[in-house]
Amino acid sequence: MMRHEIFVTPRSLTEAPHPAVEAMIGHGVEIVYATAGKLPDEAELLRLVPDVTGWLAGVEPVSPAVIAAASKLRVISRNGTGLDNLPLADLKSRGIAVRTADGANARGVAELAIAMIFSAMRHLPFTDQGLKAGGWPRRRGIEFFGRTLGVIGCGAVGGEVARLASAMGAHVIAYDPARPELGIDPKRFRWAEHEEIFREADILTLHCPPGRDGKRLIDRDMLKTVRPGLILINTARASLVDEAALIEALDERRVQTYCVDVFDPEPPAFPGLASRPDVIATSHIGGYTEESVNRATQMAVFNLLESLGFQQHELTA
Repeated sequence: MMRHEIFVTPRSLTEAPHPAVEAMIGHGVEIVYATAGKLPDEAELLRLVPDVTGWLAGVEPVSPAVIAAASKLRVISRNGTGLDNLPLADLKSRGIAVRTADGANARGVAELAIAMIFSAMRHLPFTDQGLKAGGWPRRRGIEFFGRTLGVIGCGAVGGEVARLASAMGAHVIAYDPARPELGIDPKRFRWAEHEEIFREADILTLHCPPGRDGKRLIDRDMLKTVRPGLILINTARASLVDEAALIEALDERRVQTYCVDVFDPEPPAFPGLASRPDVIATSHIGGYTEESVNRATQMAVFNLLESLGFQQHELTA
């Protein structure tokens, strides 16, 4: 049996061993973990990749230099769906397979987006912090029923957000170039273009990859068109939002609250955007639930071993 060295870098898997990862040892695999609970930097990646044949990867940035150093690498298996942290052209030129755990963490991320919406509408962080400080803060909130929710990107995560929101009484207007069938009552859902969504949404949630042209989706021009008091949710990618333009919009109250789970870099500089009282920030926990981690890990391990040539009966043993 050929011996494989598998590199494991997602923070959710390095901080504590996962049974699906550890089970690979029984297939003649040696596990190499990055530093526990920490996003590995380029120096650590360069030090650990030279002998790996498979890589169970997270969201850490991977440079062409790292791929060049990984001379034995045959497959990168993501425990999620995003690939913008990988040098895909370099991987393709080397014939290195790239696999994703499609939809595995969709419900976890979707539920976080919904939780953020309610936290913003009812001012939960403000109220909680005020009570902890000995006060009795009361800020009038708004109700979700009947509100207009804009969803940009209706893949596994955005589609789930749209279904949950419509079931709770919101009117959903969404953009996705593929316009997938979401099974939502048309009385509560319709497709629209970006400009219309930006104008009409009370709440806007982002569930799309960055554009290939590098242009920010949420920029100064877009923020001039939004309905005043917008609640903006970003559980997708930090690069979707022009931070300087967003801060202007927050200062001018065109955006009431920015709810964000993704930063660049991670963790972000302090103090910064996350320290503002009109920002609800979480530490990239969208897919960090028991269920999502288990689904994504099991799928990523299966994809990785399959790409390394393990047979179906070995993977289900």
